[in-house]
Amino acid sequence: MSLITVDPELCRQDGICASECPMKIIDFDAQGGALPALLKGAEALCIDCGHCVAVCPTAALTHKNLSPADCLPVNPEWLLDPARAAHFLRNRRSIRVYKKKPVAREDMAKLLDIARYAPSGHNLQPVKWLVIDGPEKVQRHTAHVADWMRHMITEHPEMAGPMNLERIVGAWEQRVDVICRNAPALVLATAGKNDRTAPAACTLAVAYLDLAAPSLGMGSCWAGYFGVAAAQWPALRQALALPEGSITYAAMMVGYPKYTYHRMPTRKPVDVVWK
Repeated sequence: MSLITVDPELCRQDGICASECPMKIIDFDAQGGALPALLKGAEALCIDCGHCVAVCPTAALTHKNLSPADCLPVNPEWLLDPARAAHFLRNRRSIRVYKKKPVAREDMAKLLDIARYAPSGHNLQPVKWLVIDGPEKVQRHTAHVADWMRHMITEHPEMAGPMNLERIVGAWEQRVDVICRNAPALVLATAGKNDRTAPAACTLAVAYLDLAAPSLGMGSCWAGYFGVAAAQWPALRQALALPEGSITYAAMMVGYPKYTYHRMPTRKPVDVVWK
């Protein structure tokens, strides 16, 4: 099968697919009367982004890996206007107090299914997920983070001080968890350590997960200490048992919020330079 096929009865020859293609591999001559076609070497350059299929107003174009029927249609009634977009984003909160309730695997699966649509460089989609499921497992892994903090306090006090690690370890030893907040689950975004697209891709994917969580009645919070330790501390890396060559780029606590927020706090004014 060709990389793309075009239905001549549906194609309006408007050139939108060629204009929108990020790799510029679709050839279209508005004056020539021919259907969109591929430039030489297109197969090697295509990144399977699906833009050509998604943007065609008449569903005339099919990619060998994606047909119009594979795509969910855009529902104009669900699109956010500026006020609703602002409400959606400003309403997002970091959740640090959770119900003592396990995260339903069905809910977590739905959350990860949404997060996989986050953008990635060259559409490589490098993110792989690791879910630490259950408060006891989270606590066992968090103990390794506390050990990493003790190491930092001893060996790198100049870094441990600004990070308040002594206070955090002290709380942990008093059975107060301010590392992972007694979350019932942790989600780790992992990828190859030599993949240049991985840091941004993992960060964006976890941000998608974070924003989507409330739609499933869940809440989340970036697990910064855990993420750093997972990338650096040998004992934690061994416990996570990631595939060879993979590391953790981002970690997030996930659970069901114990409390409901009723107001949206303000933030600093926008700091911008226009040129």
